[in-house]
Amino acid sequence: MPFLTNDEINTHLYGEVIDEITRGDDEKIQDAIEAAVSEAEGYLTAYDTDAIFSATGADRLPILLLYVKDITVWHFIQLSNPGVDMELRQTRYEKAIKWLERVQSGDVNPPLPLPAPPESNSNFIKAGGNRKRHNHY
Repeated sequence: MPFLTNDEINTHLYGEVIDEITRGDDEKIQDAIEAAVSEAEGYLTAYDTDAIFSATGADRLPILLLYVKDITVWHFIQLSNPGVDMELRQTRYEKAIKWLERVQSGDVNPPLPLPAPPESNSNFIKAGGNRKRHNHY
């Protein structure tokens, strides 16, 4: 099951607005969801993105889900915006991106899973040398 489904976008856009934009082609909203998840993944590479975006239901981080919905709606309404306040949507999109940037920089530390450590250190190379000598003649 995906991180975000078409039906969950109803918290951000009315169903009739979604229907008017998609014109019965649910692939359009699915494309927007995939683009939003991909965009969010780009900011969260320090975390285990496979675990984050394979989570479903109550296992998802609510604030991340909210912001992925905002990004999805922003990408989706670019097709057409009947009855959608573009300024509000742009503001929410920008807020979502700022939050992701803060997570990326470490200013915000959401409870997201970290990637698993590498299984072996067989590729580990140690570099170094001796301390500098000061010879005076």
